[in-house]
Amino acid sequence: MSDMIKEIKKRRTFAIISHPDAGKTTLTEKFLLYGGVINQAGSVKGKATAKHAVSDWMDIEKERGISVTSSVLQFEYGDCCINILDTPGHQDFSEDTYRTLMAADSAVMVIDGGKGVEAQTRKLFKVCAMRHIPVFTFINKMDREARDSFDLLDEIEKELGIPTCPVNWPIGSGSLFRGVFERETRTIELFEDTMKGTRMGTVKKISFDDPGIAEYVEDEAMEQLQEEIELLDGAGADFDQALVDAGELSPVFFGSALMNFGVESFLNHFLSMTTSPLPRMSDQGLIDPMKEKDFSAFVFKIQANMNKAHRDRVAFMRICSGEFEAGMDAFHVQGGKKIRLSQPQQMMANGRKMIDRAYGGDIIGIFDPGIFSIGDTITTSGDRYSYEGIPTFAPEHFARVRQVDTMKRKQFIKGINQIAQEGAIQIFQEYNTGMEEIIVGVVGVLQFDVLVYRLRNEYNVEIILEKLPYEHIRWVENTDLDIKEIRGTSDMKKVKDLKGRPLLLFINSWSVGMTLDRNEGLILSEFGKE
Repeated sequence: MSDMIKEIKKRRTFAIISHPDAGKTTLTEKFLLYGGVINQAGSVKGKATAKHAVSDWMDIEKERGISVTSSVLQFEYGDCCINILDTPGHQDFSEDTYRTLMAADSAVMVIDGGKGVEAQTRKLFKVCAMRHIPVFTFINKMDREARDSFDLLDEIEKELGIPTCPVNWPIGSGSLFRGVFERETRTIELFEDTMKGTRMGTVKKISFDDPGIAEYVEDEAMEQLQEEIELLDGAGADFDQALVDAGELSPVFFGSALMNFGVESFLNHFLSMTTSPLPRMSDQGLIDPMKEKDFSAFVFKIQANMNKAHRDRVAFMRICSGEFEAGMDAFHVQGGKKIRLSQPQQMMANGRKMIDRAYGGDIIGIFDPGIFSIGDTITTSGDRYSYEGIPTFAPEHFARVRQVDTMKRKQFIKGINQIAQEGAIQIFQEYNTGMEEIIVGVVGVLQFDVLVYRLRNEYNVEIILEKLPYEHIRWVENTDLDIKEIRGTSDMKKVKDLKGRPLLLFINSWSVGMTLDRNEGLILSEFGKE
């Protein structure tokens, strides 16, 4: 086996998804503790003096205690090299999460034990289901009052349409939380206050049949556990690795990320149940990293101004096959030319380290002089294949944007274009005007706040946002059609996107159908391809 294949086999690349406040960032930090990357976890919320979570790096994230961009974190643990894609939990940044899931081989879904499946969890899970990637569930906050465990499983199965298989089972919750029962080994891991921020908490393991267990777990709790285990063994789904791999069975774990209980056990199970980097679909069929020797990657995210001193742009790439070497030449398929991949780096949120090599499964950031777009393929293969495009999700909120100081037009255009190229916002122009009229579309309204904040702080430009009533957008698929000739409704607006493609904006959903009726042969789409 070549060294390159050995390295690729070590890789595990997964995304962590959750509803806001379910504890995703805390869980990510505990993983980093076990990987020896950080010595003490930072709390996401709290006083101004509190440490901020390692994976939250943009100033607005620190101020509000929310993740608005996806962070990429790599660490070694045991024999594995782990790439974690930490995603925004807030629904207004779901588009960034969709793209990030395209770069992951599996997903960890964090659920608050007291709240169960929440709206954002449903939305994100659908993207995992669409891609058939394995989903692992971590039911968090068991040290607080939690809902009935069977009810939680039932809700996951009903709401998300996926059977579950509990790998461990909680003994009580809140003040009565005593630990978890490991089903395969029939041992009980006892919960003690594990000193929150450190990995030094001791986990005591004791056999389920050990008479000494009475010292730690009350008789009543043991009786309840016995009943629940019998129920589980009789009615629950059996663990089946093939179904997990196909995204048709979700292994479930219980624990407390804040108290650092059940996290290491979950990590060990997770690594044994996940696979090395998976084959990816291209326009020339599946590209298997275990067979394809040539380097290939696709861009799933672009981030400007990660380093305030340099005002730079970084294109994040998921390596799909082969070995990357710093400064290597490769072919940019969409650009149609050879390029040098310079200043390669891996991230620890906003901290970076320059790297010499990376392998299939890794995520790297490459300096982008402005040539890359989301979805682009880079390869050294002579076949020039291209990976499947990443869908552009239709914005749901629109606003006209003007800068306050007309003398700062240049900075305004540069800033708004760069932020649009990252995919956080989409910008449109009216068909009959120049760049004077800029319309911004976003998936969630919080993106408007981020736009105002970033233009002010990164480009020194103040803007005025005038909200528009449009709620529905459609790309015009007919390439041979003159948009001027489309007969629409009174609430319809004709615009074009950054690439000059024609789109229609509507206030009412029924106007879409009416416009289709009035223009024979017109094809409208809810998705644009990057």
